[in-house]
Amino acid sequence: MIKVAGTVSAPLPARTAFAYLSAFEHTAEWDPGTAVMDKLTEGPVAVGHRYHAETLFRGKRQSLEYEVIELFDNHIKLRGENDNVVSFDSIDVKSTGPGCDVLYTAEFSIKGPFKLLQPFLKPAFMSLRDPALEGLRQKLNSL
Repeated sequence: MIKVAGTVSAPLPARTAFAYLSAFEHTAEWDPGTAVMDKLTEGPVAVGHRYHAETLFRGKRQSLEYEVIELFDNHIKLRGENDNVVSFDSIDVKSTGPGCDVLYTAEFSIKGPFKLLQPFLKPAFMSLRDPALEGLRQKLNSL
């Protein structure tokens, strides 16, 4: 499994930041690696809600279907999958007084014959980290 994680500090109250981030359809607003994130389930975010994503990886657009698998106390975890990869994305927001820290973690497991290449693909996945964190920082600072 390839793990990519990082923390962003923001001036927002934790509750406000989490309300925005747990609405996962906002991901395309701050993550340059996410071209499309469509909510497929109606209503407020809840366990079982589904999303359709189109991500950019190594110059190609990849479709994934995500499902919320955990949601509690400023924590959300989603499982995404397509023919080539299973992804677990989690967001944890902690209060730091007037602001908050946001920990974003993405774990990727390559499927099928490409699984043998997983160690060699880690740099490509890691290259997604800093632009996503910078986009997240800018977006949270603008809310």
